[in-house]
Amino acid sequence: MDASTREAPMISAHLLILYVTALVVVFALPGPDMALVLQTSIGRGARHGFAAALGLGMSRATHVTLSACGVAALLRNAPWLYEIVRYGGALYLVWVAVQIFRSPVFALPSGGASASDDGALRTAFVKGLFTNLLNPKALLFCSVLLPQFVRPEAGPVAWQMVELGAVLLALGACFDAIYAIGSARLARWVRAHPLAQTLQRWTFSAALIGFAVRLSLD
Repeated sequence: MDASTREAPMISAHLLILYVTALVVVFALPGPDMALVLQTSIGRGARHGFAAALGLGMSRATHVTLSACGVAALLRNAPWLYEIVRYGGALYLVWVAVQIFRSPVFALPSGGASASDDGALRTAFVKGLFTNLLNPKALLFCSVLLPQFVRPEAGPVAWQMVELGAVLLALGACFDAIYAIGSARLARWVRAHPLAQTLQRWTFSAALIGFAVRLSLD
Protein backbone atom coordinates (compact mmCIF):
# COMPACT_ATOMS: atom_id res chain seq x y z
CA MET A 1 0.00 0.00 0.00
CA ASP A 2 1.54 3.33 -1.05
CA ALA A 3 1.86 6.39 1.18
CA SER A 4 -0.93 8.33 -0.56
CA THR A 5 -3.39 5.53 0.21
CA ARG A 6 -2.28 5.28 3.84
CA GLU A 7 -2.60 9.01 4.39
CA ALA A 8 -5.96 9.44 2.63
CA PRO A 9 -8.73 10.38 5.07
CA MET A 10 -11.32 7.67 5.51
CA ILE A 11 -14.39 9.80 6.27
CA SER A 12 -14.42 13.58 6.44
CA ALA A 13 -15.50 15.29 9.66
CA HIS A 14 -18.43 16.88 7.84
CA LEU A 15 -19.78 13.56 6.62
CA LEU A 16 -19.18 11.96 10.00
CA ILE A 17 -21.21 14.66 11.76
CA LEU A 18 -24.08 14.19 9.31
CA TYR A 19 -23.91 10.43 9.76
CA VAL A 20 -23.93 10.62 13.55
CA THR A 21 -26.84 13.08 13.45
CA ALA A 22 -28.85 10.70 11.29
CA LEU A 23 -28.13 7.81 13.66
CA VAL A 24 -29.07 9.86 16.74
CA VAL A 25 -32.45 10.62 15.19
CA VAL A 26 -33.02 6.94 14.38
CA PHE A 27 -31.97 5.60 17.78
CA ALA A 28 -34.01 8.25 19.61
CA LEU A 29 -37.24 7.28 17.83
CA PRO A 30 -39.46 4.73 19.60
CA GLY A 31 -39.14 1.26 18.15
CA PRO A 32 -39.14 -2.42 19.15
CA ASP A 33 -35.47 -2.30 20.17
CA MET A 34 -36.07 0.57 22.58
CA ALA A 35 -39.25 -1.01 23.94
CA LEU A 36 -37.47 -4.30 24.62
CA VAL A 37 -34.56 -2.72 26.49
CA LEU A 38 -36.86 -0.49 28.54
CA GLN A 39 -39.22 -3.28 29.52
CA THR A 40 -36.44 -5.75 30.27
CA SER A 41 -34.62 -3.27 32.50
CA ILE A 42 -37.78 -2.22 34.32
CA GLY A 43 -38.91 -5.79 34.82
CA ARG A 44 -35.61 -7.49 35.68
CA GLY A 45 -32.97 -4.83 36.24
CA ALA A 46 -30.12 -3.22 34.35
CA ARG A 47 -28.08 -6.43 33.94
CA HIS A 48 -30.86 -8.02 31.92
CA GLY A 49 -31.34 -4.79 30.00
CA PHE A 50 -27.65 -4.86 29.08
CA ALA A 51 -28.00 -8.52 28.03
CA ALA A 52 -30.83 -7.54 25.68
CA ALA A 53 -28.71 -4.64 24.43
CA LEU A 54 -25.83 -7.03 23.74
CA GLY A 55 -28.15 -9.14 21.61
CA LEU A 56 -29.24 -6.01 19.74
CA GLY A 57 -25.60 -5.08 19.19
CA MET A 58 -24.79 -8.52 17.77
CA SER A 59 -27.76 -8.24 15.42
CA ARG A 60 -26.73 -4.76 14.25
CA ALA A 61 -23.21 -6.03 13.58
CA THR A 62 -24.73 -8.84 11.52
CA HIS A 63 -26.85 -6.37 9.55
CA VAL A 64 -23.85 -4.16 8.83
CA THR A 65 -21.88 -7.19 7.63
CA LEU A 66 -24.73 -8.45 5.48
CA SER A 67 -25.20 -4.99 3.99
CA ALA A 68 -21.54 -4.85 3.06
CA CYS A 69 -21.86 -8.29 1.46
CA GLY A 70 -24.87 -7.24 -0.59
CA VAL A 71 -27.46 -9.46 1.12
CA ALA A 72 -29.80 -6.49 1.53
CA ALA A 73 -29.90 -6.20 -2.26
CA LEU A 74 -31.05 -9.82 -2.38
CA LEU A 75 -33.99 -8.97 -0.10
CA ARG A 76 -34.91 -6.04 -2.32
CA ASN A 77 -34.77 -8.20 -5.44
CA ALA A 78 -36.57 -11.20 -3.90
CA PRO A 79 -39.91 -9.93 -2.55
CA TRP A 80 -40.94 -13.40 -1.38
CA LEU A 81 -37.84 -13.67 0.82
CA TYR A 82 -38.44 -10.21 2.23
CA GLU A 83 -42.04 -11.18 3.05
CA ILE A 84 -40.92 -14.33 4.86
CA VAL A 85 -38.47 -12.42 7.04
CA ARG A 86 -40.94 -9.59 7.59
CA TYR A 87 -43.83 -11.77 8.74
CA GLY A 88 -41.49 -13.95 10.76
CA GLY A 89 -40.23 -10.85 12.56
CA ALA A 90 -43.79 -9.62 13.18
CA LEU A 91 -44.81 -12.98 14.67
CA TYR A 92 -41.73 -12.98 16.88
CA LEU A 93 -42.57 -9.51 18.22
CA VAL A 94 -46.09 -10.71 19.04
CA TRP A 95 -44.61 -13.72 20.85
CA VAL A 96 -42.33 -11.45 22.89
CA ALA A 97 -45.30 -9.21 23.70
CA VAL A 98 -47.29 -12.20 24.97
CA GLN A 99 -44.34 -13.32 27.11
CA ILE A 100 -44.12 -9.85 28.64
CA PHE A 101 -47.84 -9.80 29.34
CA ARG A 102 -47.72 -13.24 30.97
CA SER A 103 -44.60 -12.51 33.01
CA PRO A 104 -44.78 -11.91 36.78
CA VAL A 105 -45.95 -8.44 37.69
CA PHE A 106 -42.45 -7.57 38.83
CA ALA A 107 -39.42 -9.80 38.49
CA LEU A 108 -36.47 -7.84 39.82
CA PRO A 109 -34.02 -10.31 41.38
CA SER A 110 -33.84 -9.91 45.14
CA GLY A 111 -30.61 -11.81 45.73
CA GLY A 112 -27.35 -12.70 44.02
CA ALA A 113 -26.86 -14.42 40.71
CA SER A 114 -28.32 -17.90 40.29
CA ALA A 115 -28.75 -20.52 37.59
CA SER A 116 -32.23 -19.20 36.85
CA ASP A 117 -30.85 -15.67 36.68
CA ASP A 118 -28.20 -16.82 34.19
CA GLY A 119 -30.96 -18.39 32.14
CA ALA A 120 -32.92 -15.13 32.23
CA LEU A 121 -29.83 -13.27 31.01
CA ARG A 122 -29.49 -15.66 28.09
CA THR A 123 -33.18 -15.25 27.32
CA ALA A 124 -32.84 -11.46 27.34
CA PHE A 125 -29.84 -11.72 25.00
CA VAL A 126 -31.71 -14.01 22.59
CA LYS A 127 -34.76 -11.72 22.59
CA GLY A 128 -32.55 -8.75 21.78
CA LEU A 129 -30.78 -10.69 19.03
CA PHE A 130 -33.91 -11.90 17.24
CA THR A 131 -36.01 -8.78 17.80
CA ASN A 132 -33.61 -6.87 15.56
CA LEU A 133 -32.32 -9.73 13.41
CA LEU A 134 -35.81 -10.65 12.19
CA ASN A 135 -36.57 -7.06 11.21
CA PRO A 136 -35.67 -6.79 7.50
CA LYS A 137 -36.12 -3.01 7.67
CA ALA A 138 -33.10 -2.82 9.96
CA LEU A 139 -31.01 -4.59 7.34
CA LEU A 140 -32.36 -2.44 4.53
CA PHE A 141 -31.76 0.67 6.64
CA CYS A 142 -28.08 -0.22 6.91
CA SER A 143 -27.84 -0.97 3.21
CA VAL A 144 -29.39 2.39 2.32
CA LEU A 145 -27.75 4.64 4.92
CA LEU A 146 -24.15 3.44 5.00
CA PRO A 147 -23.40 3.76 1.25
CA GLN A 148 -24.58 7.39 1.34
CA PHE A 149 -21.50 8.25 3.41
CA VAL A 150 -18.95 6.20 1.46
CA ARG A 151 -16.59 8.13 -0.79
CA PRO A 152 -14.43 5.88 -3.03
CA GLU A 153 -11.88 8.66 -3.47
CA ALA A 154 -11.35 8.80 0.30
CA GLY A 155 -9.82 5.35 0.56
CA PRO A 156 -10.76 1.66 0.48
CA VAL A 157 -14.55 1.27 0.53
CA ALA A 158 -14.37 -1.79 2.78
CA TRP A 159 -12.55 0.14 5.49
CA GLN A 160 -15.04 2.98 5.25
CA MET A 161 -17.88 0.49 5.76
CA VAL A 162 -16.03 -0.87 8.79
CA GLU A 163 -15.67 2.62 10.21
CA LEU A 164 -19.31 3.51 9.58
CA GLY A 165 -20.44 0.21 11.05
CA ALA A 166 -18.30 0.73 14.16
CA VAL A 167 -19.84 4.16 14.70
CA LEU A 168 -23.34 2.71 14.32
CA LEU A 169 -22.62 -0.05 16.85
CA ALA A 170 -21.00 2.32 19.35
CA LEU A 171 -23.82 4.85 19.17
CA GLY A 172 -26.47 2.15 19.40
CA ALA A 173 -24.73 0.73 22.48
CA CYS A 174 -24.68 4.19 24.09
CA PHE A 175 -28.42 4.67 23.56
CA ASP A 176 -29.19 1.16 24.80
CA ALA A 177 -27.08 1.77 27.91
CA ILE A 178 -28.93 5.02 28.62
CA TYR A 179 -32.28 3.28 28.23
CA ALA A 180 -31.20 0.34 30.41
CA ILE A 181 -29.79 2.43 33.24
CA GLY A 182 -32.56 5.02 33.16
CA SER A 183 -35.38 2.48 33.15
CA ALA A 184 -33.69 0.39 35.86
CA ARG A 185 -33.73 3.45 38.10
CA LEU A 186 -37.37 4.02 37.19
CA ALA A 187 -38.03 0.47 38.35
CA ARG A 188 -37.55 1.57 41.98
CA TRP A 189 -40.59 3.79 41.63
CA VAL A 190 -42.51 1.17 39.68
CA ARG A 191 -41.80 -1.39 42.41
CA ALA A 192 -43.60 0.79 44.96
CA HIS A 193 -46.69 1.28 42.79
CA PRO A 194 -48.56 -1.95 41.88
CA LEU A 195 -50.77 -0.19 39.33
CA ALA A 196 -47.67 1.12 37.53
CA GLN A 197 -46.34 -2.44 37.36
CA THR A 198 -49.45 -3.59 35.57
CA LEU A 199 -49.48 -0.58 33.28
CA GLN A 200 -45.87 -1.07 32.22
CA ARG A 201 -46.59 -4.66 31.16
CA TRP A 202 -49.67 -3.61 29.22
CA THR A 203 -47.88 -0.64 27.67
CA PHE A 204 -44.84 -2.54 26.42
CA SER A 205 -46.91 -5.51 25.26
CA ALA A 206 -49.20 -3.19 23.31
CA ALA A 207 -46.21 -1.29 21.89
CA LEU A 208 -44.53 -4.46 20.60
CA ILE A 209 -47.80 -5.69 19.08
CA GLY A 210 -48.19 -2.28 17.44
CA PHE A 211 -44.68 -2.50 16.00
CA ALA A 212 -45.48 -6.03 14.77
CA VAL A 213 -48.62 -4.81 13.01
CA ARG A 214 -46.73 -1.93 11.43
CA LEU A 215 -43.96 -4.28 10.28
CA SER A 216 -46.45 -6.69 8.73
CA LEU A 217 -48.46 -3.97 6.97
CA ASP A 218 -45.74 -1.61 5.69
